[in-house]
Amino acid sequence: MTERASGTPPLLVLGKVRQILECFSVEEPDPTLQQITRSTGLPASTCQRLVHNLVREGFLDRDGDRYRIGMAFVRWAAPGTVGRDLVRLVRPVLQRLRDETGETACLYVRDGAFRTVVAVAETRHVVMRLFKVGMVMPMHAGAPGKVFLAHDPTARADVLAEGLRRFTPHTPVDVAVLDAQVEQAGNDGYSATFSERHEGVGSISAPVFDQAGELVAVLGIGAPTQRVGPADVDRLAPAVVAAGAAASRALGFRSATELG
Repeated sequence: MTERASGTPPLLVLGKVRQILECFSVEEPDPTLQQITRSTGLPASTCQRLVHNLVREGFLDRDGDRYRIGMAFVRWAAPGTVGRDLVRLVRPVLQRLRDETGETACLYVRDGAFRTVVAVAETRHVVMRLFKVGMVMPMHAGAPGKVFLAHDPTARADVLAEGLRRFTPHTPVDVAVLDAQVEQAGNDGYSATFSERHEGVGSISAPVFDQAGELVAVLGIGAPTQRVGPADVDRLAPAVVAAGAAASRALGFRSATELG
């Protein structure tokens, strides 16, 4: 039963908000208030009031006399995008990585100073490190965070603002140490860390890029250091890097070599 059929009157203001939001597109991402008013056909005073309210609530951002979809709105929409696109396309890659390495493979996205697990292909080993969808972890401790920091220039400020909390004796809590690890991750194309967030746990991670070449996620494996330790990096890292490249291709990314 629709709202109209149930007798519930529609909220007319939502229709007007929808009209305003439909003024934003890839081709026209930052219209002026005058353009929005003209496109919607709303009275100028109504349009101005609604646009200003949308800015205040984070739905829109303002830069001079132009407006863009707000970053808060983008963040709110991210779970829907992840659920429909990123996870669906990358899940087969995670499963292959799990089968090839024998270890749990995870996909992470970033939210400020934290990373969240959005997909898991679980190892069949009896002894394992438990990862669950929805787990939230700090960026500075563990291999996935190093990869985010290496490829997302906005991540460092968020991490430093949150602070470098110590979880184990191996957690990087010195900014210079963290920066050196991040630089190495960028140079190597992957990161490998051990016992930074939990004692006895190792992880190896690589970046996932979208068709525009932007970092959208990080994938990797995690396991007890008996199976994923420093001596195993040369054996396992190429598989993780290849999985990151395969996931990127699934999202439409093409390297300079592939583009010819």
